Amino acid sequence: MPPAGLKPDEEKTKQQWDSSGRDVEVGQVSSIEAITDDTLPGENSPYARLQAFAGKYGVEQRGIERVPDDERTDTSMSQVGTLWLSANMVVSSFAIGALAVPIFNLGFVDSALTIIFVNILGILPVCFFSTFGPQFGLRQMVLSRFFFGYYGVKLVACFNILACVGWSAVNVIVGAQLIHAINHDVPGYAGILVIAFSTLLICAFGYKLVHVYEHWSWIPSFIIFLVVLGIFAHSGNFNSRLPLATGPAEAGAVLSFAASVFGFATGWTSYAADYTVYQPFDRSRASVFFWTLGGLLFPLVFTELLGAAVATGIISNPAYSDAYSSSGVGGLLAQVLVPPLGRFGEFCVVVLALSIVANNCPNIYSVSLSLQVLARTTERVPRFVWTAVGTGVYIAIAIPGYDHFETALENFLLLIGYWLAIYEGVSLTEHFVFRRGYKGYQPEDYGVPARLPPGFAAISAFLIGVAGAVLGMAQVWFTGPIGKLCGADFGGDVGFELAFSFTAVSYIGLRSLETWYFGR
Repeated sequence: MPPAGLKPDEEKTKQQWDSSGRDVEVGQVSSIEAITDDTLPGENSPYARLQAFAGKYGVEQRGIERVPDDERTDTSMSQVGTLWLSANMVVSSFAIGALAVPIFNLGFVDSALTIIFVNILGILPVCFFSTFGPQFGLRQMVLSRFFFGYYGVKLVACFNILACVGWSAVNVIVGAQLIHAINHDVPGYAGILVIAFSTLLICAFGYKLVHVYEHWSWIPSFIIFLVVLGIFAHSGNFNSRLPLATGPAEAGAVLSFAASVFGFATGWTSYAADYTVYQPFDRSRASVFFWTLGGLLFPLVFTELLGAAVATGIISNPAYSDAYSSSGVGGLLAQVLVPPLGRFGEFCVVVLALSIVANNCPNIYSVSLSLQVLARTTERVPRFVWTAVGTGVYIAIAIPGYDHFETALENFLLLIGYWLAIYEGVSLTEHFVFRRGYKGYQPEDYGVPARLPPGFAAISAFLIGVAGAVLGMAQVWFTGPIGKLCGADFGGDVGFELAFSFTAVSYIGLRSLETWYFGR
């Protein structure tokens, strides 16, 4: 008799799996339910013809379909690390570190300690979920069906889409501002279009070209950041003697700065498995974990420490202060590079502006996969079409946002950023408490709602986690009652901590009830 909710045809598939698959108990599973590239355009429809046309030019045709074992041919381990190395060796990471002094009134020592330890904590979930790609051949949002259910994951996908599109718009505005800072004849929209279409070209071709580009693009950015380090070190503007304060004000400032650092580092969690699904299924999980760890930790710590160091010059040098006040991080970098280096300094600023392409590639590649998760109809739209749509949307946001609402957009994205802690609270609890590790998954069920969690527990815990975030946040638009208690006048941000705790604890109880009632 078929299991509850499973039709006879589905049961036949399940029996096929059990009789011919590898040992499910150790997580090495067959790819019977995976879809090969040869079968993707296997019908005479507009979708099939579009896929076939794209395939002729080397465009990745696969979307959220599971990758079979024989197509997991990405044997380069270094690409696992260099993707994240390039995506974070960028101006956006530098800007996070630079917030420490002018926004949070921290010195270099307390900023540095916060940057190092909070980044380690923030990237651990990214490293962990990267190991699922080779194991199961599933994208991160599809994998999330095992945590949130077939229908519940659509809510998570919506938050991921907002984050991908929103942060792409913010990033491209920053890049355009850098270009405009050294050439006022270049309008903001021109810089936005150059960066956006460069990103689209890479992401439209898909997984392989994204990895190839990211494999090398960190090098020029790293060299220029070394130039920034050298010029600034010899300028005499580094102020290492900013006081290491104590008391409620210092505690609140460290907590709020830590929230910014953590949110940036852990923001890649919702894409993690997308960039390892073509790795061989027998790839060592430890290798994937530590390559990802190295690829994330080095650029995040290096660029953020550099940003915090350069920002100390704002206190002692009026020129730095004026540049930051008038043009933000772009003005600060231009002030470091252009006066001593002239035209070469301007060239360096432009290269740093173009580093935004590497930062936005994971956003725009992964947004297409999240859009496909939303419905059967969106799944039928080819991945590369959604990539173009996502690009068009964030361009439409960025061009007016350049002059009018960049700050409001960034504040909104920071406000919704707590969803990542909630996502981690559900997914990590499901993995360790209820599935008890990798053995608890049967990846062939990824498209069968009746064999996935109902999702009621996950969504309920998600809402409880939102309550925790509201209580603990300390943002421009709102400070929660607990957040107010964690500092002085401006409070301290403990939204991520409370969101994760509320979610994880409530999910244990709710999921226990759900499995007892539904049996899955």
